[in-house]
Amino acid sequence: MTDLRVQKVAQILIDHSTQVGQDDRVAITAPTEAEPLVKALYELVLKRGGHPHVLFDFQGQDEIFFAQADEHQLDFVPLFHKMAFEEFDVLIKIRAETNTRALASVDAGRQTRRQKTMFSLIQAQLRRGADKSLRWMSTLYPTNAYAMEADMGFEEYRDFVFRAMHADDGTPDPVAHWQGIKAEQHRIIDNIQGHDLVEIKGPNVDLSLSIKDRIFMNACGEHNMPDGEIYTGPVEDSANGWVHYTYPAMLHGRIVNGIKLEFEQGKVVNASAKENEEYLLKMIDTDKGSRYIGEFAIGTNFEIDRFTKSILFDEKIGGTFHMALGAGYPETGSQNKSDIHWDMICDLRHDSEIKVDGELFYANGEFVV
Repeated sequence: MTDLRVQKVAQILIDHSTQVGQDDRVAITAPTEAEPLVKALYELVLKRGGHPHVLFDFQGQDEIFFAQADEHQLDFVPLFHKMAFEEFDVLIKIRAETNTRALASVDAGRQTRRQKTMFSLIQAQLRRGADKSLRWMSTLYPTNAYAMEADMGFEEYRDFVFRAMHADDGTPDPVAHWQGIKAEQHRIIDNIQGHDLVEIKGPNVDLSLSIKDRIFMNACGEHNMPDGEIYTGPVEDSANGWVHYTYPAMLHGRIVNGIKLEFEQGKVVNASAKENEEYLLKMIDTDKGSRYIGEFAIGTNFEIDRFTKSILFDEKIGGTFHMALGAGYPETGSQNKSDIHWDMICDLRHDSEIKVDGELFYANGEFVV
């Protein structure tokens, strides 16, 4: 019997996040492990009059690919995925890894080459998302592997996931709940939009950047689930100062711990890490845009109350801010282009503040506006 919470997640994704309607072409990409959620989505898309298309990945597929693929295969974009990203009305991407370290020993150069190839799909997603021709959503289905990464038992982790999505038993109307979050975050954005200088200070950060003429986005369950953040793309050459990220940064199954970055005129001029520093330095030299900030964001989801080693959750931790090196979202006004988008998270819950044009905006993990 399908968990009723899975049905609630499907309802959120179809009726709130992507608002599937008559004749919408809906692509659902997922590993086979997420089949219960895929079934619920498939049924609901049909009920709403849409046309569901499912693209499944089998367990261990990426491991086989990197073990066997030659250079021309690394450079090939899968045709069905290309069609989904470039032509469909709705795209729902579900992660459900059974081994989060499957690619940890794969050569970083091969991973980077493949990432550059597949980034053409992400660019199409961002471009079409910005012009409203594509309604896209990324989410996660709980697995034992994610539970182990989060240092939780599987049932404990499932409860955590559905609570963070507000699809738990305590949320009778999850769509209405996310609409309420949208309204509250809109109020917060009204108090920062249209300003210029942002200053972030605390034990782990002393950084300034400009948001002049940039647009803040309301992350309220329309593109990610779970969600809960406000974000923008800062002026590319504006960041000055330093930040010591208090949480590990994850990329391609690798953990980089103790990252410290120093910025001058928007660019990372010094970078260090306590663990996997070589990998950090290699990735931030991916291209011209990978040393610049593509995203500045503040997490607002206090149901996400611990670090889980999944960026989909961790970047939304209430009381934190994060910045992504690399590609920015065009709809924010960001002009930074890169083949990477690497989120890194810093706690602001103790002795920390954010000022906007000299006025206190945020203190010790809470908005004060």
